[in-house]
Amino acid sequence: MSNLSNQLAITEREEVARGIRLLLSGPLISNRTAAEWFDLVRRRREPIRRWFDYYCGWTLIVEPRLGYARLVKIRTATDPSRPARRIRSGRAPFDRRRYVLLCLVAAELLAVPVTTIGLLADRVSRASAVDPVVTRFDSASRAERMAFVDVLRLLEYYGVLEVVDGATESFVDTAAAKVLYRIDATLLPHLLAAPVGASQLAVPADEVSLRFEELVGQLTLERRYGRIAADGGDAVPASETQRNLWLRHSVFRRLIDDPVVYMDDLTAEERTYITSPTGKRLLRDAADQGGFILEDRADGMMLIDPDAIATDGRFPDDASTAKLAALLLLDRLRKPSATEQLEIAAAALLARFPRWAKSYQANGGPRQLADDALAVLTSFGLVRVVNSIVYPLPAAARYAVGPTRSTESDAEEPMS
Repeated sequence: MSNLSNQLAITEREEVARGIRLLLSGPLISNRTAAEWFDLVRRRREPIRRWFDYYCGWTLIVEPRLGYARLVKIRTATDPSRPARRIRSGRAPFDRRRYVLLCLVAAELLAVPVTTIGLLADRVSRASAVDPVVTRFDSASRAERMAFVDVLRLLEYYGVLEVVDGATESFVDTAAAKVLYRIDATLLPHLLAAPVGASQLAVPADEVSLRFEELVGQLTLERRYGRIAADGGDAVPASETQRNLWLRHSVFRRLIDDPVVYMDDLTAEERTYITSPTGKRLLRDAADQGGFILEDRADGMMLIDPDAIATDGRFPDDASTAKLAALLLLDRLRKPSATEQLEIAAAALLARFPRWAKSYQANGGPRQLADDALAVLTSFGLVRVVNSIVYPLPAAARYAVGPTRSTESDAEEPMS
């Protein structure tokens, strides 16, 4: 009986760890698109919910009957590297117009359980026409219809819209297309991971652009910590309990969301907290319960997922030209280098392999390849660019190329 109990405990532990990492990879899991993943999270939702609440202060919403699990992740700082993307082969990021249409469409979908693409387009057109700061949606324009379709496809991907009849893409060719949708109005409000709704700010439209950073900070303000600013500073004094809670959650949010966390990038209070005996113990416990390997060094920390589940991006990865170039160029960054030197190195790579990276072989290709490779290295916390100088960061040493040695050559004397 004890063996059975031990086996059940091991199984639960493994499933909880897997559920945590699945939600980190995709904070919205639907029974319709990932039934096996959703079933795991549904069954182990309580220990998973406790893990996210204790270490990160994030809320996990699981709706067994409605068939979705939503991890409401709030970052300590805004991250422009994760834009909404079009559900197409190119995966281009949303532009300003598509974000505007996304907001308009979401607002109109809250009012009805079912709709057609034509009725929805008409409602969006009327809503935009009465807004003094929004350009009216014109379904007679093919470019507008393409943007509209990109928004609807994204909402389909999230599970807010279900196509009952027709195909959304048909609207690109003609505004007379017939598509019928069913709307999940319970999931739609959970897409916005902000503690404060934008409508609660009541800011005049002409002030938004001037106060943008301030307003973003207000949208992400979490009352449980007192009134702590988005950058970690105190807007007004918080209690000692709230301050300690914020320190724990702010460090673990960064550790879980970012590829690597450097000590120099933490505040003095955060460094003191995470290097204390309590902080060290929490680091080990969080890693163990989440199925991670903790790499804790003097200059920084990282959580490594041995199964590569808890991420939407990998490095090294030969599936991307930019990532492959980043790995090749990284070996040249053993010391600070000017961006022009990397451009020269990229040009040498393109000349050496003329059949590789064909999209970069045209004029300006080396510069673009170097820029794209630097974007990869920066996003993974391996380099930092300051005034056109590229500085390698400590984690870059993980990918350093060393001398190749063989056991046989070590054991035998070289031939004379």
